Amino acid sequence: MEFRRPSYFALASLIDGPLHGYAIIRRAGELSEGAVRLSTGTLYALLERAVAEGLVAAGEPYQQGGRQRRDYRLTDIGREQLLQEAERLAAASATVTERLRVDRRRPAAGLACSLPHDVIKTSGGGPSFGSPAWLAAGGPA
Repeated sequence: MEFRRPSYFALASLIDGPLHGYAIIRRAGELSEGAVRLSTGTLYALLERAVAEGLVAAGEPYQQGGRQRRDYRLTDIGREQLLQEAERLAAASATVTERLRVDRRRPAAGLACSLPHDVIKTSGGGPSFGSPAWLAAGGPA
């Protein structure tokens, strides 16, 4: 299963034990701090795929509060795949975070670094705007 944000948080909602559909929707919203708002249609399509792939097991239907319910639980395979996805996301986050920290420590190279290459070039045949030769020549006049 491809783990998009809704499927990631829907399956993560089952880490602590089986839940029925509406409880999965609520828990996924809590875990994602409101970023994931699953519709019932999206949830049940997702659960159907997860069951077919062996990531989730569906329990027997039962009645609760006048409603038909079915609990879903994470299988060992589902737990392992969810863990692998969590580790992948953590590694990606660590890489980007470290690069941003290194970038923050690096001194700013000046305006030329943020301008498109064609804007930096000069038309007069002299050194390019922001280049070491331009700076050596005194920079802005």
